[in-house]
Amino acid sequence: MLMANPTVLRTLVERYETLRALTETGEDADPRNRQQLQDTVYTLCVSTGTREIGPALAAARAHMERTDFVSGDDALKKNAA
Repeated sequence: MLMANPTVLRTLVERYETLRALTETGEDADPRNRQQLQDTVYTLCVSTGTREIGPALAAARAHMERTDFVSGDDALKKNAA
């Protein structure tokens, strides 16, 4: 399965966490923020091939960690050469 670019996933996860914090408190009555949260949840699910936000977040974070590890490993190889 294709997976979104790690930078895109990182942006989506950060947006999700920010919007969730805003809407979870109940202090933010702006319906646009709730819609943005729903849109972000949908995009995360589509981007990770999941149907629910919990597994989508887990898949996104795992993919970001794998690519960070590979990127770090490549940097080590370049420095050793």
